[in-house]
Amino acid sequence: MASTFISRTFSGTYNSGTISMWLKRARLGSQYIFYNESSSDSNDYGLIQFDSSDRIEFMTVTNGTHTQKLITNRVFRDTSSFYHFVFSSDTDNSTATNRLRIYVNGEEETSFATDAVGSQGDTNYLFQTSATNKHRLFASSGGSACFDGLATHIHIVPNSQLAPTVFGETDSTSGIWKPKTSPSVTYTAQGAFLKFEDANNLDLDSSGNNLTFTTSGTLTQNIDTPSNVFCVINPLDTYFFENSNFDNGNLTVSGNNSSYTFCTSTLGVSAGKWYMEAKLSAAAGGGTRIGVVGRTSTALSNGLGDRQDEVAHQTNGDLKVNGNTTSSWGSTWTVNDIIGIALDLDNNKIYFSKNGVYQASGNPSTAANGITITGADSTSNGVYRFGFGDNNSTGTSTFQYNFGSGYFGTTQVSSANADGNGLGAFEYTVPTGYYAVCTKNIKEFG
Repeated sequence: MASTFISRTFSGTYNSGTISMWLKRARLGSQYIFYNESSSDSNDYGLIQFDSSDRIEFMTVTNGTHTQKLITNRVFRDTSSFYHFVFSSDTDNSTATNRLRIYVNGEEETSFATDAVGSQGDTNYLFQTSATNKHRLFASSGGSACFDGLATHIHIVPNSQLAPTVFGETDSTSGIWKPKTSPSVTYTAQGAFLKFEDANNLDLDSSGNNLTFTTSGTLTQNIDTPSNVFCVINPLDTYFFENSNFDNGNLTVSGNNSSYTFCTSTLGVSAGKWYMEAKLSAAAGGGTRIGVVGRTSTALSNGLGDRQDEVAHQTNGDLKVNGNTTSSWGSTWTVNDIIGIALDLDNNKIYFSKNGVYQASGNPSTAANGITITGADSTSNGVYRFGFGDNNSTGTSTFQYNFGSGYFGTTQVSSANADGNGLGAFEYTVPTGYYAVCTKNIKEFG
């Protein structure tokens, strides 16, 4: 949703209110707005955003001057899970520290680089909803600085300063903060609740007010949720990949023309059987690789598959296992080919498929002809992540990953094959006993 935002012109004026939302970040290191309110003259507005240092800024501006502003000391760079953010405001509150409040995963933020809550009675432009004021989710008033990532369960509640326990709760089994699926919220006439659950009407207001929102760009429904997070590629876990591009919620990754570049997934697995797919949408010669990597080695001067705890399949058909090369092992592959990886950590085997056909007579469902992945380092490390890289490439290669979310880039898979647990959506049949890489499956099988 990097170029998508939602907007509505409200009516009514309030000096208090609460905004609650669950967000999973993708891009880091730049300004990304997730709530903006601006008047027609652009001098009076309310804004909530990540700044270029990945901190949260929560502010209102009057006549071009900041009257209220909080900037956290804490940075928010986790791209592997959802954050629950609650922003509550009451500029009429007699207690200064209660005028602007930020909660993250149920806990209040108390450490700020900038802590200016303003004077009692200041205009609260976050909820100044006159006919000239446009409210936008995920973009500036001009439609820039769009948030890149996933969002769900967004509550806009004017005229009420609410605690995070209204919207979330601690799971009694896992101890993890989770959404209340049916929270008890009293909305004003301009309050809204966006679940993004109706595939035919993703910007549907479920508050009971039936407010109409306008979507600019394209909203894409995703099965990745706070209660079951699917794996993506980690933009912070890269080797010589600093200039690479990460798009579509970190599921589309392009190389940077450098030698020995590779990156790895947000979720790792240490046991069980796992399946994922990746579509090659741009090829950089014969050195493009896909596979798995352990994490004990610290040497960064090698490509994916060149170290003791790594396995990689290359576009020229070669297989790289723990630094050793088997030439002409499998079929060559190129643009639009879909490579499947079946990883069996119960038996230390891995299988690669091309467009649904497993290479070298491998069959993960029957455990036939698997590639042994145990290296000198992997036995002590025990955790593997999925990886993609280029080795001395002269061009740029691009992979579109599907760990079960059901898309290659912005294109939905045509077959929607689920795993044996009923989770995920893949182009090809998931091998018997193998599962999508997501937190619910890892908890059960990994």
